[in-house]
Amino acid sequence: MIKSDYLKEHIMTDTLTIDVADGSFNCYVARPRGVALAPVIIVLQEIFGVNAGIRQIADEYAAQGYIAVAPDLFWRADPGLSLSEQQPGDWARGFALYSAYDRQQGVGDIAATVRTARTIAGASGKVGVTGYCLGGLMTYLTAARTDADAFVAYYGGATEDYAQEAGNVGMPLLYHLAEQDEYIGTEAQRAIRNAFATNPLIELYGYPGCNHAFARPNGSHYDPVAAPLANARTAAFFKQYL
Repeated sequence: MIKSDYLKEHIMTDTLTIDVADGSFNCYVARPRGVALAPVIIVLQEIFGVNAGIRQIADEYAAQGYIAVAPDLFWRADPGLSLSEQQPGDWARGFALYSAYDRQQGVGDIAATVRTARTIAGASGKVGVTGYCLGGLMTYLTAARTDADAFVAYYGGATEDYAQEAGNVGMPLLYHLAEQDEYIGTEAQRAIRNAFATNPLIELYGYPGCNHAFARPNGSHYDPVAAPLANARTAAFFKQYL
């Protein structure tokens, strides 16, 4: 985890607005200072919106030399949402939004973000997508249904419901799976592993003893061994493909 003083000195933040057929939504943007041209990494939220944790992840990507773009996936229902796992009421609100979320519309929003990200000032044209929980699922669906240059999904809940789409993934996908995930059970994990094994573009790592959200910054299930390992694998993966 990069110290906040370093981040303040080496990155700058902004907002990007993206237009789609039925409206527009905002993205949090973090950029590296002093870098003329950089790949873009799109960071997809959990059920808590573009909150402090997602912004921290975006800031850390910017400190690594990427332009990070975090779109507001819940903009149609609750724009600007920023919740906390420490607040019990926020869990209920987040789950309600998750249950009502239109995933196909979400893929369209992410595809629009990818298209825009290729052309924003300072962008190299290469775009990666990563996401956590809901964002992990949306990363996988985006990999299967649209395009970017590389994808990294962290414990995408309900991935097993779309396992049959694994063959449609046409660009490199890295998937981090918590082996004690309370939202992705043993049978679901088996279905995911079996489906992914048929596509050589998909690389899956399991993390024994880890719960869902083991890589959430400052989260209650954060694992100090597995999270840095997963993030190091992600960093190497994006360095290779972006």
